Amino acid sequence: MRTAGVDLAAESTRTALAVVEWGGTDAALTQLSVGVSDDAVVDASAGVDKIGIDCAFGWPDDFVAFLVAHSVPATAPAVDGGMDWRRTLAYRETDRVARRVTGRWPLSVSTDRLGLTAMRCAGLLGRLRDAGRDVDRSGGGDVAEVYPGASLRLWGFDTTGYRTDPDVRERLLARVVETAPWLDLRGHADALVRSGDAFDAVVAALAARGAALGRYAPPEPAQLERARREGWIALPTGALADLVASRG
Repeated sequence: MRTAGVDLAAESTRTALAVVEWGGTDAALTQLSVGVSDDAVVDASAGVDKIGIDCAFGWPDDFVAFLVAHSVPATAPAVDGGMDWRRTLAYRETDRVARRVTGRWPLSVSTDRLGLTAMRCAGLLGRLRDAGRDVDRSGGGDVAEVYPGASLRLWGFDTTGYRTDPDVRERLLARVVETAPWLDLRGHADALVRSGDAFDAVVAALAARGAALGRYAPPEPAQLERARREGWIALPTGALADLVASRG
C-alpha cells in the first residue's frame, strides 16, 4: 500500500506532499516535496491507494443555507446574530465531533482564513474526481480529510508549538521516531525539522493509512449524508503502531 499526505495551503509555495510506502511491519517515506501545485498532487494520486488532505472538504450546511437565504434581501430571514447561532454557521458536524474527542476546535472554514485554502481544496477535489479517483467527502473513497495536529495528539504526542518552532519539531520528530522505529524517513529528517508544512504532510500520509485500514472514527449513519456534503475528519483510533499491525 502507498498513501499520500497533503498539507494544503492557499498557495502552492506553502503546500507540501509526502508519499509513504507500507510493508507488513515497516514503512518508508519515499517522496517529500514543498511548493507543490495541484497538478503535482493529481499526478501523485495516480500511484497511491489513499490520499489524506489537511483541509476542510466543505462548509457547514447551516452556513450554506444562510448564505443562500441572505443573498435575496427582500426575503432574507431575520436572525438573532447571537454567538450560539453563529457557532452553528461556523462549525461543521465533524468539527463538533473533533471538539468532543480532542478538546479543541478545528479552524472554522466559514470564519477563519482557512476558507481561502478550502476554496483551493474544492477545486483540487474536483480535479481528483476528474482523474478517476473516488472522492467521497465522508472519507469512504480514495481521499480522506485529515487533521495532523489532532492525529498527533490522539497518538499521544505533545504538539505545543510544533508548527512554528523548528526546535520543537526536532524534539517532536525524535519522539515520533522513537515511537515508530519502523518508519524510515529516507534522509528527510532535516526537511521535516525545517518545514512545518513538510512535517504535517508526513503526518497526513500516516493518518491516510489509518483511514485506509478503517482505524479512524467514521461518521455515524445519521451523520453520513451531512458528512458527504460538509466533509469528515478521519480522526485516528488506536496507537501509531497499529498502522503497521496489518499487511496492506
